[in-house]
Amino acid sequence: MGRVFVAGSINMDVVATADRHPKVGETVAGKQVLYFPGGKGANQAVAASRLGARTTLIGRLGNDSFGGELRTFLSAQGIDIGAIRETAEAHTGTAIITVAEADNTIVVIPGSNALVGLDDVASVPLTKGDVAVSQFEIPLPTIAAFFRRARAAGATTLLNPAPAQTMSGELLALVDILVLNETELGLLAGVELSDSDEAARIIDVARKLQAREDQTICATLGKRGVLALAGREEISVPGRVVKAVDTTGAGDCFVGALAAQLADGAALRVALAFANAAASISVQRMGAGPSMPTAEEVAAVLNAN
Repeated sequence: MGRVFVAGSINMDVVATADRHPKVGETVAGKQVLYFPGGKGANQAVAASRLGARTTLIGRLGNDSFGGELRTFLSAQGIDIGAIRETAEAHTGTAIITVAEADNTIVVIPGSNALVGLDDVASVPLTKGDVAVSQFEIPLPTIAAFFRRARAAGATTLLNPAPAQTMSGELLALVDILVLNETELGLLAGVELSDSDEAARIIDVARKLQAREDQTICATLGKRGVLALAGREEISVPGRVVKAVDTTGAGDCFVGALAAQLADGAALRVALAFANAAASISVQRMGAGPSMPTAEEVAAVLNAN
């Protein structure tokens, strides 16, 4: 069984709940304020670890109270935190999240995440069979260096290009599996996509974005399920109907679950179905990191169908 190495962000999520989102310039009364461990990198690592993968998280925390709390939480999830460095140069990353009507708005302040550099990924002990995961909440040159090391070692590279921003063709070519939603796919491909677009159009856009013939592009479509273009093969995983409470971290749950499955040697189609089920569980709970399911919970959902 391979290992999962996640180079990414670690945040404290400050969540405010309300009956509805305020309009611009408006103040609304909230219900409660909650503090949850988060950050896309940490969320993905928690998901992978809870699902049984040996997981290492590479990142940075500030020398502050949030940093201490996050380090304790991550260690309790069974994650190897030896590659997480503490810095006094910036505060711990923070996300301000408003949750209303099961949807969320998020403002992320990178803090120490912006300082994750080339030296942080220079000595990662990647080997063949491992999965190297990253997202766009740390500097892109660091991700490129991480993925070059991974490919040289024979590991699989998995990128979640969120929050959405353009990237170089060089970085895209280093990616074995690209996991993104339709908005991010449209931005990277330079076209307009929405949640009402047909599957054939989404696959066509993915095909145009492919940097290599053997590259996999996986579009997560929420309740509509998952579409993937694996080289030339098209894979469709149907959506799951659940009562969503908080969608924060659902995409991260999918990525972490997919990485855990691939590190365990699962076939892509099986791994995608497993990850889709895991994400459907996470949206039924509040918070990002704490909402990630266990392997037993995912197995129960899959066996129920």
